[in-house]
Amino acid sequence: MPLLNFNGNTFVAFLDISGFKELMKDDQKAIEALNHLYQTGFDVLRGNNDIAGVFISDSGVLFVKNSNINNNEKLEKILSVLQSINKRVLEHEIMLTTSIAYGHFSYMEKIEFQGIEKNQIYGSAYVRAFLDNENGNPKIQPGQCRLIKENLPEDLVVDEQFIRERGKHFYYYWNVRDQNNIDGFLNEYNNSYKLKYRGILEALKSYS
Repeated sequence: MPLLNFNGNTFVAFLDISGFKELMKDDQKAIEALNHLYQTGFDVLRGNNDIAGVFISDSGVLFVKNSNINNNEKLEKILSVLQSINKRVLEHEIMLTTSIAYGHFSYMEKIEFQGIEKNQIYGSAYVRAFLDNENGNPKIQPGQCRLIKENLPEDLVVDEQFIRERGKHFYYYWNVRDQNNIDGFLNEYNNSYKLKYRGILEALKSYS
């Protein structure tokens, strides 16, 4: 089913495979990572009436397409989808970075002909999510999923069960089963930097 055009205010998530440049040194590993991401995105979003997504290269753009639910429900639904995607790719030892923003977003399908396909994606929410993921301060780390506080709707009530506020962001701990384990996970995650990629991967897995 084709993705319908959308134009309005919503939550937009930009996700990216961590360490993909390193993976590209091995063509087979890079291709496998992309296949896992695309298949996961397809499986999670198939039949979803609330969230839509576009995947290209090692990145994905997800947005809440259902305009008939309130902002709290919109955030809850996109976080649920992001949790599913992150958990599934983690089974294949793939970590993502995910930035979420709220604001104007537009997706427009353009005229296609043989040899070219045009899909127009733009809007302030997309730009801020992309920039936060690429150059945000502090730099987003493997496995992290965070919501930009700037421009959030006034009626939004952030459920803090699995979310912690820090600086300019709300961090969502999608891999933690019990909110009481967040501090333990953070301690292990921070210590894992001594082991770099493998250590971070194991820290995420151990609390999932």
